Amino acid sequence: MALIKSSLRFIYKNALISALAAGIVGYETFAHIPFLEPVGNTIGPWLTEWLPIGMFLLLYFTFCKIRISELRPRTWHFVIQLIRTMLSASIVLLIIIFAGNAEVKLVLEGLFICFICPTAAAVVVVAEKLGGNIGSLTIFTIIANVVTMIIIPLFFPMVEREADISFYHAMLLLLRNVTIVLVLPLALAQLSRLYFPRMVSKFNRHKNISFYIWCANLIIVTGLTIRNIEASTVSGSVLCLLLILPLFACLAQFAIGKEVGRQWDDSINAGQALGQKNTVVGIWLTLTYLNPLAAVAPGAYILWQNLVNGWQLWYKERYGTLKW
Repeated sequence: MALIKSSLRFIYKNALISALAAGIVGYETFAHIPFLEPVGNTIGPWLTEWLPIGMFLLLYFTFCKIRISELRPRTWHFVIQLIRTMLSASIVLLIIIFAGNAEVKLVLEGLFICFICPTAAAVVVVAEKLGGNIGSLTIFTIIANVVTMIIIPLFFPMVEREADISFYHAMLLLLRNVTIVLVLPLALAQLSRLYFPRMVSKFNRHKNISFYIWCANLIIVTGLTIRNIEASTVSGSVLCLLLILPLFACLAQFAIGKEVGRQWDDSINAGQALGQKNTVVGIWLTLTYLNPLAAVAPGAYILWQNLVNGWQLWYKERYGTLKW
């Protein structure tokens, strides 16, 4: 009994890392143990269908804590977008230079996606746990998607000549993403604050409800990521680069974001804004318009960014604040 209590306490204090481990172990168990494979094949699609529902719920509960007055742009919002665009452009330049080397170009395409991806909508969940401002990050995420509408049609044809993605197509893609993932839960949350304040008050007393829904989503996303990595057909050296380089991209973006945010006394928000990516959109864009094999990189980025988030949450829990 003592061991069970100790294990549950560890999982509770390290929920994010535990979710990553559960996703890896869960996938490996149901994918590679023969008599469990039919169970995995049955449950897998159902779990995938849960992802958008879980995302909607976690954002709804989080947005119930936001006041409309908090949704205003900050200067650093636009500085971060400029940096993201410059980082993406630098990788595009490298892709043009090394266009004759198929393997190098493949690795660079994966790295490119890790930089150009917009900020993940769920960034508000981790930022809130770290002491950030969820209103500031919500409006930032909307700005990030608007900028993405512009730079995707600009950069993608330079990366892959066959990438036929127009501004109109990109606009529809990102507008759908913003509307379903951000605007609807935000609007519903604000209507709930206005017409059902007692219900919202009860929701807000359960501070971690969004975080644990996100951990549940993360278990599923991690399993899908491991599946895609194992299904990759690239050579061992290329696969290693597609897995390792996103780590450096992840650390660099978190560090740059924090340094920029420090100038406006907002390092937590800015670090999460540049570092935590919507790699699910990135994987879809890669599979649709670029070399599908490069999708391993944004998949790996999912794991790295959540290890960074897990470390930050552990540090905040242990020391009470993030010192940078």
